[in-house]
Amino acid sequence: MAKVTFIEASGKQHEVTAQEGQSVMQVAMDNLVPGIVAECGGFANCATCHGYVDDAWLKKIPPPDAAEEGMIECAFHVQPNSRLTCQIKVTPALDGLVVRLPVSQTGE
Repeated sequence: MAKVTFIEASGKQHEVTAQEGQSVMQVAMDNLVPGIVAECGGFANCATCHGYVDDAWLKKIPPPDAAEEGMIECAFHVQPNSRLTCQIKVTPALDGLVVRLPVSQTGE
């Protein structure tokens, strides 16, 4: 198990427990984290699970593939650390992962 902290644009934090092999998007959905809508169910066909992976964690996750990069280009408020959370699998190495949510997804 790993802990993942989601931080809304307002600063409100949600620390949740994740199972190895889950996507970060699924972890958010299972714990009702606001701002992660995941309309496509995790197939990288939308950008409604867009999040910012804290810089300290970027080197611990595989880089985005071409499909993910294409969808990120369609998202609002894109930053260099933007990722689709549906494409990030939880591993023990990600215990403590921090994902910030774009203002466009938390309605603030």
